[in-house]
Amino acid sequence: MRLLKYLLLGSILLAGAAIACLYLIPGPITRLYVAVERAQAGLNRKEIAIGDGLRMVYLEGGGGEPLMLLHGFSDDKDNFVFAAAALGGRYHLIIPDITGFGESERPQEANYGAASQVERLRALAGALKTGPLHLGGSSMGGQIALSWAAHYPEEVKSLWLLDPGGLRSAPAAEGAAMAAPASFDQEKALAMSDPPDIPKPILDYIGEQRAKNKKLEETIARDLATEPDLEPQIRGIATPALIVWGKDDHIINPKAAEILHGLLPNSRVILMEGAGHLPMLEQPERSAADYIAFREELAKR
Repeated sequence: MRLLKYLLLGSILLAGAAIACLYLIPGPITRLYVAVERAQAGLNRKEIAIGDGLRMVYLEGGGGEPLMLLHGFSDDKDNFVFAAAALGGRYHLIIPDITGFGESERPQEANYGAASQVERLRALAGALKTGPLHLGGSSMGGQIALSWAAHYPEEVKSLWLLDPGGLRSAPAAEGAAMAAPASFDQEKALAMSDPPDIPKPILDYIGEQRAKNKKLEETIARDLATEPDLEPQIRGIATPALIVWGKDDHIINPKAAEILHGLLPNSRVILMEGAGHLPMLEQPERSAADYIAFREELAKR
């Protein structure tokens, strides 16, 4: 009985110490948390110099045909870690920090429009000798993936488009009428209807790190907004595409899914119940299952 009491007391002390560490040293704890999630997904962090020595950091893992996954604005490569785990090593995953975000370089004088980002990512694919590949993209990443398919259709085998940006004819979303989020908590609430269960101190730390990139992100947003209209460029592209939209997306109106479907003749649409702007984070298992089914259907053609 005494031993049981000691074990119980020890468990309580360990739990208390873990909680204290979360609040006292969130940086190291966040890095440990991220490392564990990557390991569970079978992903390894790598970096490479592309173009004129520009450093790009990416995650890589799995086997099979190459699938490059592109994160959204103000996000990073780890937005796809949960979905990567659910994909179960079926594909050769390459998940970069797009230039200007995450751990990749952030040149101040660069152009950050989708077309320029395509060239950097093509350089990454060339350095890794992927050959033609499948592309997935969330929000801004979806816009970049569409631009890649428009300009180099022979290089893109298929598209997985998760609430992609760049559709100027889409009606404004509910969030467009709201005040700009004053905190990372408000931003998370706007972006996700069903956020993943991540400890708040870790989320706060991530928010603090992203806030440091705010000035450059203003430049990136301007570069994206001033590019030529994407819709005429992608109209009629025959690339097979799975369009996924969270029904509760308050950032980009879900009605944009049908607009995009009308532009891409070889596409299908999934409107995801209970999900917002980031389906692969909110419902990674469902997102992965839908994508696996899409790829299996393509393999039968």
